[in-house]
Amino acid sequence: MSGNTSSNSSSRRRRRRPGTAVLLLPLLVVVSLVARVRCQDGNSSAAEAIVLYSTAFSYLTNSMTKEMQTHASFCIANPTTDWNMAFNYTTNLTFLANCLQSQEDVPRRLCTLGEVKFYLDNVFTQGNTGGLIPSKNCNLTTWLSGCEPGWACGIDPSLAVDLNSTVIPTRTTDCQICCEGFFCPQGLTCMMPCPLGAYCPLAMPDDKGLCEPYEYRLPIGHPNHTCGGANIWTDVSTSAEIFCAAGNYCPTTIDSDACDGGHYCRRGSTSQTRCSKLISCKSNTGQQNMRAYGILLIAALVALLLLIYNCSDQMLSIRNQRRAKSRERAARRVRQSENARARWKAAKKHVTGLQTSLSRTFSRKRNPDQLRMLDETHLEVDSDSLPPLYPNESSSSQVSYLELESDRWQRESTNGAAIHELEDMSQGQEDPPISKNAKRKIPRARETDTQIFQFAYAQIEKEKSRESKNENITFSQVISMAAGSEIRKRPLIEVAFKDLTLTLKGKKRCLLKSLTGKIVPGHIAAVMGPSGAGKTTFLSALAGKATGCTKGGLILINGKPDSIHSYKKIVGFVPQDDIVHGDLTVEENLWFSARCRLSADLRKADRVLIVERVIENLGLQEVRDSLVGTVEKRGISGGQRKRVNVGLEMVMEPSLLFLDEPTSGLDSSSSRLLLQALRHEAQAGVNICMVVHQPSYALFQMFDDLILLAKGGLMVYHGPVRQVEKYFSDLGIHVPERINPPDHYIDILEGLVEPRTGLNYKELPLIWMLENGYTIPEDMQSHAAALAISASGGSELDNAGEEQTFAGELWQDVQFNVELRRDHLYHNFLKWNDLSGRRTPSSLLQYKFFLGRISKQRFREARLYATDYLILLLSGACLGSITTISDSNFGASGYSFTVIAMSLLCQIAALRTFSLDKLQYWRESASGISRSAHFLAKDTVDHFNTLIKPVVYLSMFYFFTNPRSTFLDNYIVLVCLVYCVTGMGYAFAIFFNPGPAQLFSVLLPVCMTLLSTQAFNNPNLKAIAYLCYPKWALEAFVIANAKRYYGVWLLTRCGALSKLGYNVHWWTRCNVIVVLFGVFSRVVAFIGLLTHHKK
Repeated sequence: MSGNTSSNSSSRRRRRRPGTAVLLLPLLVVVSLVARVRCQDGNSSAAEAIVLYSTAFSYLTNSMTKEMQTHASFCIANPTTDWNMAFNYTTNLTFLANCLQSQEDVPRRLCTLGEVKFYLDNVFTQGNTGGLIPSKNCNLTTWLSGCEPGWACGIDPSLAVDLNSTVIPTRTTDCQICCEGFFCPQGLTCMMPCPLGAYCPLAMPDDKGLCEPYEYRLPIGHPNHTCGGANIWTDVSTSAEIFCAAGNYCPTTIDSDACDGGHYCRRGSTSQTRCSKLISCKSNTGQQNMRAYGILLIAALVALLLLIYNCSDQMLSIRNQRRAKSRERAARRVRQSENARARWKAAKKHVTGLQTSLSRTFSRKRNPDQLRMLDETHLEVDSDSLPPLYPNESSSSQVSYLELESDRWQRESTNGAAIHELEDMSQGQEDPPISKNAKRKIPRARETDTQIFQFAYAQIEKEKSRESKNENITFSQVISMAAGSEIRKRPLIEVAFKDLTLTLKGKKRCLLKSLTGKIVPGHIAAVMGPSGAGKTTFLSALAGKATGCTKGGLILINGKPDSIHSYKKIVGFVPQDDIVHGDLTVEENLWFSARCRLSADLRKADRVLIVERVIENLGLQEVRDSLVGTVEKRGISGGQRKRVNVGLEMVMEPSLLFLDEPTSGLDSSSSRLLLQALRHEAQAGVNICMVVHQPSYALFQMFDDLILLAKGGLMVYHGPVRQVEKYFSDLGIHVPERINPPDHYIDILEGLVEPRTGLNYKELPLIWMLENGYTIPEDMQSHAAALAISASGGSELDNAGEEQTFAGELWQDVQFNVELRRDHLYHNFLKWNDLSGRRTPSSLLQYKFFLGRISKQRFREARLYATDYLILLLSGACLGSITTISDSNFGASGYSFTVIAMSLLCQIAALRTFSLDKLQYWRESASGISRSAHFLAKDTVDHFNTLIKPVVYLSMFYFFTNPRSTFLDNYIVLVCLVYCVTGMGYAFAIFFNPGPAQLFSVLLPVCMTLLSTQAFNNPNLKAIAYLCYPKWALEAFVIANAKRYYGVWLLTRCGALSKLGYNVHWWTRCNVIVVLFGVFSRVVAFIGLLTHHKK
């Protein structure tokens, strides 16, 4: 393996070496042309040589750029530009003219191609650039003065000059110092021209024998030897003395000028750069202080964020205030109208009574027919003189909005009595009858908020009036009242179950056993029983939410063996926990559920009526604009929160509603208010089944049916509430005085109270089955099996008495988990035939609703995000202060800290997106709300942070470190990086609990960054590094910075990129790869969102 690694390394170096040699080859060929001109005509002037040089340079620029692109493409961004920035001397050839004038036979001292390759081979393979190079001209036996650094010798005058030769020639004659603008490596005895951005003057000895400004010494034992010229050009860490010093600029390789005031000059500059506005630069400034711009940028960003926050908050406040005023105005009009109508009815009743008394007194002999005609005339006048419902609207103009809604409501009302009530709403208006065509011509612009709320409140008042008149009305009476009318009713759902048995997979534990019965529309069925009786399991089985279990028996929907999932759009399930959004108001919670789950064809006025009715029935008017609250932030009371939890299902107008302990934790008045609201739903035809714990007697009497379960999932009673006492009395179980009947029955089933008849409570389920002729399970057919029912909840089947080994129990757990996961996937991805008849909003429309809701939540969490920005700001300032962008590796080390810091902070912040509202998501997705809309909306809103957080960080880090790359380049890379780590944060938040998710978010970026920055010879480790996103982000940072280094930096760029394995053309590719990491993470996170469920 080591041999292969060594060979691979050698081949890589051989592949890189020609590309570096070609950087000097074109320049040497150009100089050779000048030399040949000088050799052919000794009288030719330097000016003529310079003209010939310029002509040859333009020709060779086009021909040699192809060679550079072929052999050094990994470090040459633009061959023409890089060539011109390094070797285009046409603007100032003073150094060449001086050399030609000061020395003879300059071409004979220039390095050949073979010598250039020999020199660069030592530079990039051995790193021996300052010591002895073992060439044939300079060795232990032969050491000429030209072998010393800064000196050069010529070839034999009898030999022709061939600079393209790959053979190192013999140089033993005419040894002279290196010309200004050239450098002469030690041991080569030849000259090479310095690139632009270098400063190559003649050296001067100091007191210690050093040749300043270079670092070589005068040879010992040669007192007549003098310092020569420059001796080396390689990367900046080795040959820093040849680079034009910071604070100075070098227009040519022999001139170095100090930067003027108001300008700055970086190391290796060929010209001075003007400082930016608002920044004062003194003379000899190496780089400008950009911290003022960072402060201005963060100030502008803070102002922008405050403006967005305040404007959005103000807009939301104004919108809420306008809606509140519209509601108040509508409620006031309805109250005034109802009061006027009540006064008018009282006056009419008084006038009718007065008329009757007068008729009896003065017209006792009047014809009864005349009296009837007189009465009809009076009533006709009475009807015409009624005040209009809208006091501010004219009764002789066009058709009013409420009349149109009255006409529609007559066709679509859910209660037949509402038809006759709505006919009275437009009394006193002499408008002609409204046809369907006339209704379509009314523009929607007339449906203002006030009109819509007025219509809603008018309907609510009519419903209240109707309920007060028919306080004990039943669902069957409502149906009979509506018979013969064209009424839109909710679809009726009757759920029947026969021999329903539920067994836990793997463990074979029976949770429900042989339950038979049905729940019918218009009734409220209460499920009661002791702890461990399987009440919630029974509710989940009927609602189709029981996973990890084997189901036996039948569940029929409207007499057909259809799945309950086919009616998911009109089935509501209220969980035991109050799962609501604490950072939304009561009204916002209800409205979101209504928008996403009501029919898409429903008009806004109908939706407003439904929501307002629920708020009114649940008694939430006083807190409708209050935040629900969370654990950290106080909101509404616990009872109100419980009612909001129920209201989320009521606003979608379900036909079947399951509630798991909705009255737990409520006082008697709140429970009664909740039951009254549910009674209102039952009168509309809703089939309601709820689990209840120890209700009061008054509350118990409000139920229609009772399902009483015993431990082990066995049924003890199922029937009307009013007959339960008679049933148990027939069995000899009487309720003592001042004892609540349901409490007494549960105490008996718990075994706390023994019946006076001596009847064993374990025999009650068997008695119920025998009396009703239900199928008796096999294990209960014998008297011994009937008494063997487990009192701890659940009975074991088949091998219940067998003792399980540890391996057997472990295998059962594995089987159970596998079956549970399979059931989750089955419920998530199986498409059910929709039989609900309701067309809910599309995923695109729900995406719009989610955007609105999540944006409100983000605005209300502004302080939390401000803390994130402050931490980013401080981290950028700290890292910018302690790190520097090194010129030797183009800031690779400093950018590594940036990748780690941004990954940690942004990834941990992204965990909040999906970890804080998992329960809310599970509830919403189970009800049929689009999961893709939920995920995409959250990701879309988080793009705001993806764009803002890089600006916050760079406002400190960039202006503290002041790299050569542009702010835009760094910003684009950071945006891609934040997008990537945000997607990874999504995946961690979905798959793991908060603790492990935070641990992974900390460890993974650090480990991946360390792995990406190591130079591995092992191909397997290198392949792993390619799978780490920090590798590509760091490469994009370095490439963006390396592109800004040119001229004398060319060897430094090629050496650093070769060592790191980077390619200067891959900046876009690196960013795309980082973005693809983010896309892949989001795909994984979305799959986890679909498959991961609460344990």
